[in-house]
Amino acid sequence: MPKLARTCVIALAAALACGSAAAQERTVKIYGFGAKSGVVRIFGLNSEAAMKAAAEQINKAGGVTLGDGAKARIVIEYYDDRCNAEEGINVMRRIAAQPDAFVAIGPTCSNVAEPVFGILQKKAGDASDSGLQFPLYTDVAAKGGLASISQWSFRNVPNESAMYKSLFEWIKATRPEVKTVWGGVEKDFAHSNATFNAMKMHAEKTGFEVKGQSEWLLADTSFATQVREMRRGEADLVMISAHPFTTCGVLKEMQRQGVKPKMLVGLTSSSSLETLQGCAAQAEGILIPTSFAPVNPDAKRAADLVGAAGASMDLHNAAAWENVFTLKEQIERAKIMARPDTIQEDRRKMREALASMRETTGLLGKVIRTEDREADKPFLFVRAEKGAWTVAHTPK
Repeated sequence: MPKLARTCVIALAAALACGSAAAQERTVKIYGFGAKSGVVRIFGLNSEAAMKAAAEQINKAGGVTLGDGAKARIVIEYYDDRCNAEEGINVMRRIAAQPDAFVAIGPTCSNVAEPVFGILQKKAGDASDSGLQFPLYTDVAAKGGLASISQWSFRNVPNESAMYKSLFEWIKATRPEVKTVWGGVEKDFAHSNATFNAMKMHAEKTGFEVKGQSEWLLADTSFATQVREMRRGEADLVMISAHPFTTCGVLKEMQRQGVKPKMLVGLTSSSSLETLQGCAAQAEGILIPTSFAPVNPDAKRAADLVGAAGASMDLHNAAAWENVFTLKEQIERAKIMARPDTIQEDRRKMREALASMRETTGLLGKVIRTEDREADKPFLFVRAEKGAWTVAHTPK
């Protein structure tokens, strides 16, 4: 064979070999969904960024090992549910219809999570229940007790009732001059409304007098009436159960009307960069419990990597990051195959693996899994000081 022909044959063989190797490259799809548009879009955007950053780190370290021993790359696909219940149900059904989908992370909003959990099979293995048999591992939606709706639902969100119980006990012990409380609540948002009830309950149980409350909606932009009510209450402490957008609106109106309580307490979700970007001066001193802060090497590294992806890390997308790493471990433990012909079995195995977890690794330490598929996460209290979140106290 002439030298030129021989060279061409070798080149062709090499190209075919490369093409074959590329064709055989395995991928594992982890789906996510949440609010990427609307008033709370930043939470979904942050979760997507954290999921992709976590997957990139796993892939750089060699990927995930499948049940047949093959190595695979993790690929993230994230859908927008617009924090709308009907849209969330549609997204969940769309994901469940995919031949490569065996688990998903999400959603952002509790008012989406509740009905989405409701379309899942309530009791695993119940042949009389035609609900979706699909494991869902929630990162953000934090309204208490939602995982009890379905045995296919799992959450990695903090126990906010325990957080505010600890917070008010600490305030009682360290600030004896604070005796009265006024509440403010974003009434139409499931998370802020449910958490306000927990905040109010623990304030009263700890011995504070709750003198009244003001209410507003997530889309509101004027808070003059609510703050006038607050001013008449003359409480030592104002607790605001609202997301960054209306929290900042209320704090700015408090400044305008000269309302200056001795203490401010905020909602977990407002311990974020968005609050500081929107009203750092007015939020100065506000105290908030959170399940994330960059206080150790792992947490700092994760925050830096998510920051490099154009997002900021808070307690919500920190959970998204943790979920991706947890799923990598459970895929390997359950020997997931990630093939269209095994997808139904993979979903069942994934659910069983998640249900059998007793603890997971979180960015702040060990996360205990509860019998009702919820999480008992480490937490601390942060305070807004000079445009940054600083650690005020770490409960034992």
